[in-house]
Amino acid sequence: MESKKPCSGPYESPDVKDSSRRNFLKQSTLLTAVALTPATAIKAAASHVDEQIAAVFEKMPLKMQVNGRQQNLSVEPRSTLLDILREQLDLTGTKKGCDHGQCGACTVHVDGHRVNSCLTLGIMMNGKKITTIEGLANGDKLHPMQEAFIKHDGFQCGYCTPGQIMSAVACIREGHANSEHEIREYMSGNICRCGAYPNIVNAIQEVKDGGMAV
Repeated sequence: MESKKPCSGPYESPDVKDSSRRNFLKQSTLLTAVALTPATAIKAAASHVDEQIAAVFEKMPLKMQVNGRQQNLSVEPRSTLLDILREQLDLTGTKKGCDHGQCGACTVHVDGHRVNSCLTLGIMMNGKKITTIEGLANGDKLHPMQEAFIKHDGFQCGYCTPGQIMSAVACIREGHANSEHEIREYMSGNICRCGAYPNIVNAIQEVKDGGMAV
């Protein structure tokens, strides 16, 4: 004898109709809730997920000398030197501009050489000596380059100034400040949106020609 299939359509049994209605209401309620959820709440949820993912990364020990002081830190392998300086050591003089190594605002010295700290993994700095804009002066006595920038008005908004000064010091140390053209060439990695370039060049030339120790 052929078995009968459950009724469908208008001939469904009451139990089947109730089950379908409940499923429909559940789905409708869920879609409505998602549609009405504020974008800020969705972003917050995504951020929370990012934090959980970040927590998976194992932190690693990092020992480096920053502005003459030994620092023993625990950092994520993905953390940049810029973020470590700003967020863990509270050295916010080093600025985050483009975060892509294109503006030079994050320039610091590593073992005497200038680097873009936004492109440098912190864990690679183990055993290195780092100098930031905060470590350039000798106590209350400004570095000659800092004094020259003030004298020649080598800044306007000031956001790029720490990176400009760190690169300017390195430019002289590297032997690339022998002419205005050479200075412009070797300072080209530092962008000044205010356009104070002539004054910056003048400041560097004065320090170079004055034979001031950098």
